Amino acid sequence: MKLIVGLGNPGKEYVGTRHNAGFEWIDRFAEMLHVTLKPEIRFHGLCAHVDQKDTDLWLLQPQTYMNVSGRAVVALCQFYKIQVEEMIVIHDELDLPPGIVKLKKGGGLGGHNGLKDIAAKLGTQDFWRLRIGIGHPGDRSAVVGYVLHPPRKEEAQLIAEAIERSLEVWPLLAQGACEAAMLKLHTKT
Repeated sequence: MKLIVGLGNPGKEYVGTRHNAGFEWIDRFAEMLHVTLKPEIRFHGLCAHVDQKDTDLWLLQPQTYMNVSGRAVVALCQFYKIQVEEMIVIHDELDLPPGIVKLKKGGGLGGHNGLKDIAAKLGTQDFWRLRIGIGHPGDRSAVVGYVLHPPRKEEAQLIAEAIERSLEVWPLLAQGACEAAMLKLHTKT
């Protein structure tokens, strides 16, 4: 892996919301690695560079708002010649309950506008995704309000635990052993 993208919306009003689970993952990972995300105008986001043995690794939080996340992803991928199979996108997932985290490659986009924009800009949806469960409000018309608000206390705890569990499989992902990471992650949840 050469690029980890955490999806969310910029701005204080979105901190801690369900839709910012990807940002939370990146914040936690950056903290573990003792790196600081800094604004990178050319990549339309907050970035950090990490030396991982023989591989350069980039962390990215697009600051373009969720619906146009692809702009930041493509800018960084093109500049550093990062291939689709060398990146993973971390995002909130309505179809999984809080506390569940799943890894997958490709497949449907589940109506997630951030994923849709990334797939459209890359010309493929065949990239790795780490899906952090946030649950569903039960009514399709309530989704927008639901994802843009903080989870209840017990849900927030489950989401935080899922993020921590997913960080444990990073060494496998770093080696490109995504199938092994998936097996380990999915047998823990």
